[in-house]
Amino acid sequence: MDIQSIYSLIEEDMTDVNSMIQSRLQSDVVLINQLGHYIINSGGKRLRPALAILCARACGYKGKHHINLATIIEFIHTATLLHDDVVDSSDLRRGRETANNLWGNEASVLVGDFLYTRSFEMMVEMDSMRLMHILSHTTNVIAEGEVLQLLNCHDADTTETRYLEVIHHKTAKLFEAAGQLGAVISQANPDIEEAMATYAMHLGSAFQLVDDLLDYSSSSDTIGKNIGDDLAEGKPTLPLIYAMHHGNEQEASIIREAIEQGQRDKINDIITIIQQTGAIEYTSQAAQKEVRQAKAALSILADSRYKQALISLADFSIERSY
Repeated sequence: MDIQSIYSLIEEDMTDVNSMIQSRLQSDVVLINQLGHYIINSGGKRLRPALAILCARACGYKGKHHINLATIIEFIHTATLLHDDVVDSSDLRRGRETANNLWGNEASVLVGDFLYTRSFEMMVEMDSMRLMHILSHTTNVIAEGEVLQLLNCHDADTTETRYLEVIHHKTAKLFEAAGQLGAVISQANPDIEEAMATYAMHLGSAFQLVDDLLDYSSSSDTIGKNIGDDLAEGKPTLPLIYAMHHGNEQEASIIREAIEQGQRDKINDIITIIQQTGAIEYTSQAAQKEVRQAKAALSILADSRYKQALISLADFSIERSY
């Protein structure tokens, strides 16, 4: 399956999710409606809600609560984007101006808070302490990941282990929750629940590794943000960490200075260093390892179109260019 076939398989469910997103985004406060609709409709892949739906369907779910769950997951994800762009002073996301660039940091943070609290209202409505426990823990871990990333910013001595800790907290955890809860609402047995969580966690890690790789191997038009944004923010991602440790003294010094100063002016030199040291290939291999582990976790599932879609989604995570 290609990505279009995956989404076609769950088209009806995703239509219901989009309808629920629009209805539950409504507020009597006009600015919340304006900013919320702008970010929600800004061209995202809706990957996390699609993952929740696919995992529920792969576990044989027949009800309707997966629509609520997918909407909650998307609201949490969108809240993190709003807060991320403020923290990172970003001005471009998915090829469009960021909400904070249009409405200001204060409005972006507060609407992010609104989306968080709306998602918790919806969790309460689902009347499941298990779901509440998993998602409240997930949002807490994501917040820890944001702080960990902040501590790593401008620190050229950040290790690969510390970098991976950040992406497991900041990105992979919400993927993991989407996969696990797809099994939970299906009342799957504990082994399948663990397998879905494991699959989704490795999938999320692969996606983040590829995102970090694309920052130095693609174009702004393709990835929808400015090339070298991570570098300008002083983020020591895996391509930079690997290149710094495998380049010569002068090359390592160029990267170190760029990370510490948050400079993008030598981006072309740094891209060349990254390519020459094999950092692109190393990061790609790390993502491929995550995908192999994700797909291996699915072996416990009975064969179905939804299981095949999950396998194909893992393949897409490392084959994509955006």
